[in-house]
Amino acid sequence: MEYSNQRKELKVSAIENGTVIDHIPANSVFRATRILRLDKMENQVLVGTYLDSKKYGKKGIIKVSNTFFKDDEINKIALVAPSATLIVIRDFKVVEKKQVEIPKKIEKIVKCVNPNCITNHENIPTKFDVMKNENGIYLTCLYCDKNTSKENMVFL
Repeated sequence: MEYSNQRKELKVSAIENGTVIDHIPANSVFRATRILRLDKMENQVLVGTYLDSKKYGKKGIIKVSNTFFKDDEINKIALVAPSATLIVIRDFKVVEKKQVEIPKKIEKIVKCVNPNCITNHENIPTKFDVMKNENGIYLTCLYCDKNTSKENMVFL
């Protein structure tokens, strides 16, 4: 068997039209896919995690063909991937590139950690204000005022 010193790479085909979400922390890729409900999509979805990155060490990437997210949809992943970059592709060309932004409010994607909260006992969707302090992002439930740190968020 002959070994080569050439670098080996796996190339993934470019998408003609769709969205690429790049610079996702490697350990947050699958949470981002759940937040965006990509498991319910019937379009081609490519997920890469723990990929080498000069800037981040390791990163994740998501490519979704023929899908274009609204700002309020894509910004939800800022809870788990504040460094993520959204790239819109049309006819194999980058037409838009921007950072995700942390939303001011979120609904129906995180469970309230207060066992007594009405959202845990009745068919009421969760709603939170997204707050930021010196320790990072946290959520405040609009029903019971319970604060939830990023580390304790349970995604629905």
